[in-house]
Amino acid sequence: MKSTMATNASPTTQPAIFKLTASGTFVERTRQISAAVARRAYELFEARGSEHGHDCEDWFRAESELLTPIPATVVDTDGGFTVTAEVPGFTGKDVEVLAEPRRLIIRAKKQETVEQKKEKTAFQGKVSDEMFRVLELPHEIDPDNMTAAIKNGVLEVSLAKVNPCKKSAVGVTAA
Repeated sequence: MKSTMATNASPTTQPAIFKLTASGTFVERTRQISAAVARRAYELFEARGSEHGHDCEDWFRAESELLTPIPATVVDTDGGFTVTAEVPGFTGKDVEVLAEPRRLIIRAKKQETVEQKKEKTAFQGKVSDEMFRVLELPHEIDPDNMTAAIKNGVLEVSLAKVNPCKKSAVGVTAA
């Protein structure tokens, strides 16, 4: 499956432009997150007495328990899609975007060093803040034809459709 990832933009007040790269750690972290959500969704399924028909509800509840969701909107344009996602407090160096033919994956992760001093002892630890979102797209896109920029805590991704003459849903909002 062809995919393209944008990552590690320079933090500026101007729109940050992502360089396109591939990262095994991003893909591996995505797999870990999906597996954790799947495990929790299955636990919810079992806790309900293994009653079928609530799989989406279980999945969304598991995501909400484990992750901070990224509010996003997908807008259908003539030749592609424009995705806007709220990533407040994150800069281009904190956000990774992976495009696949039918979906877009956004991950924002910030690691800050926290230092506390108590009498003569110093404590140093890391605080991790992570947001994650997988957006299923209503039309196939070209992963190699993607641009991404962050400005004022809003990520904007432009994606080009494959065979843009075919119609798809307009103004899909993903909350």
